[in-house]
Amino acid sequence: MQLIHKIAASVGLFAVALGSVQAQNKELVVGSSATYRPFAYESPSKEIVGYDVDIIKAVAQKAGLQIKIVNTPWTGIFAALNNGDVDLVISGVTINDKRKQSYDFTAPYFEARQLIAVPQASTAKTLKDLAGKKIGVVTGSTGDDISSREFGKTNPDIRRFESTPVVIAELANSGLDAAIGDNGVIAFRVQEHKQLKTVNDPSFPKEFFGIVVKQGNKALLDKLNTGLAAVKADGSYATIYKKWFQADAPTLPAQ
Repeated sequence: MQLIHKIAASVGLFAVALGSVQAQNKELVVGSSATYRPFAYESPSKEIVGYDVDIIKAVAQKAGLQIKIVNTPWTGIFAALNNGDVDLVISGVTINDKRKQSYDFTAPYFEARQLIAVPQASTAKTLKDLAGKKIGVVTGSTGDDISSREFGKTNPDIRRFESTPVVIAELANSGLDAAIGDNGVIAFRVQEHKQLKTVNDPSFPKEFFGIVVKQGNKALLDKLNTGLAAVKADGSYATIYKKWFQADAPTLPAQ
């Protein structure tokens, strides 16, 4: 009988150890909206590529994490995280106090500002110059927040869309007077339309993007921060930044 108990105990310990190994090797699902070029977009072969993709792959490698990147529409990306459909999000998400009430962020991996796009003939120089104009933003984005604070959340002149390419296409087709969004994406998209230009409002604050996890998921957050720190330290971050933005990487804050 004692032998049976010992065997049972050994089997139990093995199962626990096996479960622990399987948990460590679990493939994590990464949500990213692949309409956010150059941060994340689909290549002609339908592979998701971009700056965010390169960053999370490098971070995961350093942290010893197995990941799978899934194209997740921006409008539902936080719901997917809340529901457990994805384990983490990297999709040009600005770190701000409002979002930190509901989610946890890694240290910054990108420095950003909002940027305005307008037709070449526009005389607008700042956000305030857009009063009474039709402004396009991505729903729930920082551009949406800034426009809502300046002109009122229910202002009918603020037109909300599901992605930046749709906003810029609407502007290029004269359906809008201006568009507001993250500098990297707006600048990239405006290059595709010669009739558009960008306007940099100096009053727009500096922002930072972070990788997002469920609030309280400290174990995953710590691993991601460790991986991100390693990527910054060994030069990988600077290489990835140069690849996508043809510029030297800025020095980012630790938190």
